[in-house]
Amino acid sequence: MNNEITEETTLQEQVDEHKSGVQQKYGTFGGVFVPTLLTILGVILFLRQGWVIGNAGLLGGWLIITLAFVIVTFTALSMSCITTNIRIKAGGAYSIISQSLGLEVGGSVGVPLYLAQTFAITMYIFGFREGWLYIFPGHYAILVDFIVFGALFGIAFMSAKLAFRIQYIILAVISGALISVGITVFTGAMEHSIQWWGAFPGTPENGFEGISFWVVFAVLFPAATGIMAGANMSGELKNPKKSIPLGTISAIVISYVIYMASGYWFARVAPVDELVSNYNVMIDYALWAPAVLGGLLGATFSSALASIVGAPRILQALGDHRIFPGGEIFSKLSENGEPRHAILLTGGIVLATLLLRDLNTIAPLITMFFLITYMMINLVVFVEQWMNMISFRPTFSIPRFVPFIGTAGCLFTMFIINSTFGLIALGFVVLTYLYLTNRKLKVPYGDMRSGLFVSLAEWAAKRVSLLPEINERAWKANLLVPVRSARELRGSFSLIRNLVYPKGSVKLVGLSGAGDDSELRDSLMDFSMSFSRENVYARWSVIDSDNFEEAILNSLQTLQGTFFRPNIIFLRLPNHKSYDEEIHSIINQARLNNMGIQLYVEDTIAQLGRSSSVNVWMRERSPGWDLSMELGNIDLALLTAYKLKMNWNASMRLITVVDESQVEQAYNYLENLLDAARLPDVQPHVEIGTFKEAIQNAPQADVDLMGLPQDPDLDELRLFVERTQSACVFVADSGNENILA
Repeated sequence: MNNEITEETTLQEQVDEHKSGVQQKYGTFGGVFVPTLLTILGVILFLRQGWVIGNAGLLGGWLIITLAFVIVTFTALSMSCITTNIRIKAGGAYSIISQSLGLEVGGSVGVPLYLAQTFAITMYIFGFREGWLYIFPGHYAILVDFIVFGALFGIAFMSAKLAFRIQYIILAVISGALISVGITVFTGAMEHSIQWWGAFPGTPENGFEGISFWVVFAVLFPAATGIMAGANMSGELKNPKKSIPLGTISAIVISYVIYMASGYWFARVAPVDELVSNYNVMIDYALWAPAVLGGLLGATFSSALASIVGAPRILQALGDHRIFPGGEIFSKLSENGEPRHAILLTGGIVLATLLLRDLNTIAPLITMFFLITYMMINLVVFVEQWMNMISFRPTFSIPRFVPFIGTAGCLFTMFIINSTFGLIALGFVVLTYLYLTNRKLKVPYGDMRSGLFVSLAEWAAKRVSLLPEINERAWKANLLVPVRSARELRGSFSLIRNLVYPKGSVKLVGLSGAGDDSELRDSLMDFSMSFSRENVYARWSVIDSDNFEEAILNSLQTLQGTFFRPNIIFLRLPNHKSYDEEIHSIINQARLNNMGIQLYVEDTIAQLGRSSSVNVWMRERSPGWDLSMELGNIDLALLTAYKLKMNWNASMRLITVVDESQVEQAYNYLENLLDAARLPDVQPHVEIGTFKEAIQNAPQADVDLMGLPQDPDLDELRLFVERTQSACVFVADSGNENILA
């Protein structure tokens, strides 16, 4: 049984599955918050934070803690942003990166991320063993390692649900450890004066020969990692778009408060000499030492448990997309939904590394792989924001400086911790990318690469030709606007500008007769410059022809071969009937050439009103009210309305008309559609009765968008302006638009 959603699966089924939670089992608290919190509250809190405060002083320690948490918090914000813009699947960070930058980039990060997550299990087991031997020094180290591994593997193999239940127990144990520490505030233990800025004496191992601020930072930074513990379960969360941002950020905030508060506790409870020489200060000065020892063991065990549950999910996602030969075996799930083949391989790798007895030499490489993953998540959001594509509509928005600082911070931290391993890790990622590029992976979904390549120039254009020809996520409005006269264009200028801004384009095609066309050329040049001043890419040309219809047909056919080819023809329907026959013919030719159509009927009295409200009308979907990826002739209308909503800062309604018995079904359908399309600020509205009655009774708007019939009655379309008392745009899809992309 494979939980990958097939292309034939309707969006309605995805919505139903999302709501029912049959396959996606876990909520925000258990699925994201607890594993993330427990991974951050790890060994460093119990055994190394006192040493950090002793070296850096309280202010220096707080600065180090804050810098570390700023980097991971910005990464978490970027992850939350991109998670609310895609339908994230299994694999966490791998899914996020591959859906944005392609499988090659996603795989080049996903493979080292899986290895890092797997090797981290061994590191956590060794950490558990150190704490255990502190309590029971007579026990055999290798026997402790194998017993702990057996327990971890058995829990993960049986069920992730069992692992999460055990983590609740561990959460209680760690809470007890922190309470045992916190109570000492009231027992008089905090008797030492604070050293605000430290002398950085170093470690007992180097004979206190001195140490730098950044080395101390490198020791503490791994404590702030672990933010992917919840995201790794993305394929099994009830609502990942909500749970990942809320659970991850909440865990980071609470962890930050605990680290800052415990830093103050360390500064007051023990002298500086003891802080830098005794790694067990928290154990020695707690009210009840066994509670802290239990917290130490619980922290390492919970971190290992989160990793041994999360790592196979990454491997499963890699197997789903055939990232490596034979990988499909790891995508298979057991009857209870567990990726047991992936768990077996992960367990085998951990068992082999346990026999090495020491992973200290590659421990920095593990941290590098995590940092590269964080850096790529930030980079994805930075690129998406920079491109400003219409498909980038996250419901969790962040300022542009957040992913930029996150990217720079991760790169900086890599080389601060260990520049050699930083270069090795980057080299591994590049080699993996080159390998995956040669494998010619089949891309199961659109991504933003084509839009990025178009923005970068001609080299990118060649690269785009290797990608799927139709990329709905990279769609933008490129208008072909036939112009008979400058006066006609002047009346439509504002609307055209707002239909394409900021990343679309306008191609003005002037039609001149046999006479002097210099005036028209000057006008088109002036309008093109006006569009440019409005930050809209515009080009113009003039065709010498007495036959308007023939000239437009030639333009349609000629421009199909250009790179920035128009995908929408914008027509203006005048009040008189002189051009009706030509407009009919142009509409038919546009359909034959797979172009979208926007037919504008001006309200000569109100014009565009206050440009503050937009209505989109869609036909009712009875009797099934099925929501699928194919919405019919509504995608371009919704994209057009969304453009106007954003550029006008307008309100937007999605309206349908039904009989009284279907009102509830209609509202459910509209709400599901708006949720799937990521249009949270759009108001669903249902009118009861006939369409003719509804169009006169519906809430007033400045522009009403409706579907253009296959064989439109232009006189009937003109009447809609009077019925709605607003300007109308009649829209026909080309088939290449998708509001759900």
